[in-house]
Amino acid sequence: MSQICSRCVMDTTDPDIAFDRDGVCNHCHHYDWNLAARTLTGAAAAAHVDQLFHQIRAAGRGREYDCIIGVSGGVDSTFVAYKARELGLRPLAVHLDNGWNSELAVKNIEHVLNKLGIDLYTHVIDWDEFRDLQLAFLKASTPDAEIPTDHAILALLFQLARRNRVRYVLSGVNARTESHLPRAWSTGHLDWKYVRSIHCQFGTRKLTTFPHQSLCTLALNCLRTQCIDILNYLDYSKAEALQTLTQELGWKYYGGKHYESIYTRFYQGYYLPRKFGFDKRRSHLSSLICGGEITREQALRELAQEPYPEELQRQDREYVIKKFGLTDAEFQAIMAAPPKRFCDYPSSTNGALFRALRYGYRRFRLRIAATNAPQEKDRLGEPPQERQRAA
Repeated sequence: MSQICSRCVMDTTDPDIAFDRDGVCNHCHHYDWNLAARTLTGAAAAAHVDQLFHQIRAAGRGREYDCIIGVSGGVDSTFVAYKARELGLRPLAVHLDNGWNSELAVKNIEHVLNKLGIDLYTHVIDWDEFRDLQLAFLKASTPDAEIPTDHAILALLFQLARRNRVRYVLSGVNARTESHLPRAWSTGHLDWKYVRSIHCQFGTRKLTTFPHQSLCTLALNCLRTQCIDILNYLDYSKAEALQTLTQELGWKYYGGKHYESIYTRFYQGYYLPRKFGFDKRRSHLSSLICGGEITREQALRELAQEPYPEELQRQDREYVIKKFGLTDAEFQAIMAAPPKRFCDYPSSTNGALFRALRYGYRRFRLRIAATNAPQEKDRLGEPPQERQRAA
């Protein structure tokens, strides 16, 4: 039976969702835990940011750059670049060109970085390899077709940190606007075994240049390089960030979360809703509701509209089919194939190494919460268990 959260707009299109007696979903409870465990506000945030940036500047003394930042042209990564310069850092911006950039995203990146005086390194991915890997994920019929890009970006950031002898990577990931994330919709971004298993089964060529990292390499990278989700310590507001970037840097909005990529726009606004019934706007809007940036009524009104204009959806569909070298019939077969899940393919998720790395990563992130509120240290050790669905 269909049900929607009484606090946000997540619903039973997430097959793993659970609700408490008040009709509040497990994602909202996890949001509250995330904010308590991973963010700081006010004086504590200001003091922590000052300490962090002092450490970063000290570690980078005598080198060309003191930190690495990933840039996509979107609001979160652009705001990280803005704050890094405002606070006196010397970042190297890294961009992964996977062949799907919108013209507006490219212009945003070039304009903003030039205005901020930040050097840019662009890695142009081998299109034949990447096309083969993306098609493999579509043929696998899982809802996580963006994983190849996400995996490559993180591997590339660590690679550039090592090459430039930089100890810090500043991330645009943040708990306030990105906490309603159903595992059934996308899982396995860090799992090279999963990526490789999909490609081995459905790909047709070798991946010789694709940026990637095994779990062991990831563990070593995390020991050598500290990845900081800096927006968690800046009282981050999406609306305020949009206003700042627009007014001070001439940045232009592109119409939706991650819509700076043509493929991501098509994947989130066309492919996922039609094949799986998943509307990622529910995830994005729900975090903004819990963060007090929009009302639940505003989110419901937005969800009543198409994800983006239907004519643009049609154009994107034609463009994606042509760029992948598919026929219309082949694409229709992909859309009609029975949906699969992450657990239907080999992965490292159930292995002892993965569990140990995940536990270590969580404990590392919780240091801030323990410092800010020592009395919460034990309670915040693990995320809350999913609530049982109310009878």
